[in-house]
Amino acid sequence: MPKAQYTLPGRYFTSETIFREELERIFYERWICVGREEKIAKNGDYFLVEMGDENIIVLRDRTGTPRAFYNVCRHRGTRLCAVERGQLSHTIQCPYHAWTYTLDGRLIGAPDMHEMEGFDKADYPLNAVALETWEGFLFINLSHAPRPFAEAFAPVLGRYAAWHMPQLRVAHCLEYQVNANWKLIVENYNECYHCPLIHPALNKLSHYRSGENEFVEGAILGGSMKITHSGDGSMTVSGHKVATPVGEVAGEDANRVYYLSLFPNLLLSLHPDYVMFHTLWPLSVGRTRVVCEWLFDPTAMARPDFSPDDAVEFWDMTNREDWHACEISQLGVRSRGYIPGPFYNWQEQLLAEFDRQVLKALGHPLPNYRNCGLWFLLCS
Repeated sequence: MPKAQYTLPGRYFTSETIFREELERIFYERWICVGREEKIAKNGDYFLVEMGDENIIVLRDRTGTPRAFYNVCRHRGTRLCAVERGQLSHTIQCPYHAWTYTLDGRLIGAPDMHEMEGFDKADYPLNAVALETWEGFLFINLSHAPRPFAEAFAPVLGRYAAWHMPQLRVAHCLEYQVNANWKLIVENYNECYHCPLIHPALNKLSHYRSGENEFVEGAILGGSMKITHSGDGSMTVSGHKVATPVGEVAGEDANRVYYLSLFPNLLLSLHPDYVMFHTLWPLSVGRTRVVCEWLFDPTAMARPDFSPDDAVEFWDMTNREDWHACEISQLGVRSRGYIPGPFYNWQEQLLAEFDRQVLKALGHPLPNYRNCGLWFLLCS
C-alpha cells in the first residue's frame, strides 16, 4: 500500500509572510503566463501586467518584436503607463519630467540632462523583462537570471502541436474574484475526486475515474479524461461539439480533454473543438483574480452561425462550482481545528506533487511526520 502523503499546514494558505515569499520566489522568479499574443497583435499595441508590487508593460515594438519592460521611468521611478491597454505611438514618455523612450526601450529624450557632465542616454534604457512565446501564449520572467524557457517547458514543447494553438483566437473572456488562496485553485484543478458531488453535469459528460495522468512530476502536471459520448461529444451544456475540431485533432484525441497545470499560474484545457485556459493572479493570501478565456479556430468563428455560448456557459457554471469549493476550503484551513489530511493517492497524486513544487520553490523542507498529532503541533 502506498505511503500516505498529507496536505500542507494551514499557514501555507493563511500566512502573509508565506504569501510574500511566494511572490518573491515563485511569481517573480518563474515563467508567468500573461495571456495570448493577439493582445499585442499590431506594432505599438501594449497591455499592463499587475503582479504583487510590480507592474510590467508588454508590447510589440515597431519591428514586430514582442517585448516587456518594468513600468518604471529610469529618472525617478515614475510609472510610465497608466491605461491598462492601448496603442503606443513611436515612443513612451514619462508623464512627470518627459523622459522619452523608444518601444525597444532606448532613452532618446531627457530634457536638459545634457547639461549634466557625463550623462549618456545610452546608460538609461528601460529595465527589460524576459519574455518568451509558446503556442501563441506570452510568458514573462522577472528573475535576473531566468531558467531558459525551453528547459523549463521541455516536457510540452511540440506535444500539443495538433491543436494549432498559435492560430486560435479568443472568442470569449470572463474574470472572477475568488476568495481563496491561489494554491487551492490549482489543487482543485488538478483532481476530479470532487467531481461527482460538485460537478454532476461535468461528471455526466466525462466520468471522474476516466482520467489518465501523463505528467506526474515537476512543474508541469496533468493528463487526459475521456468524453463519455464519442464522436460529437464535448464539454458543453448540450454535450455536443460547439465547433469543428481544431487543428488536426483526430483519433482518440477527438474524444478526450487534456488538463494541464503549468506552474505556477496557467491552467490549460485542450478540448477537441476548442481550448480553454485560466491564468491566476494572487491579489492577497486569501484572494485570487482568475481570468478564463476560450480559444477557437478563426475559420469556425467566421461562420454566421458560430457561437461559443454552449462551451462558455458550461464552464462558467463549472468554474463557479469550483470557486465555491475553494472558498469554503479557504474558510476551513483558517481554523485551529484544521489538521492536514491524507491525499487519495490515485485521484490526488498531482496535488501532492504540486505541493512539493511549492515547497521546493520556497526552499522549505518537505514535511515528513508520522501521524496527524505531530501535524497538529506543527500547525497550531
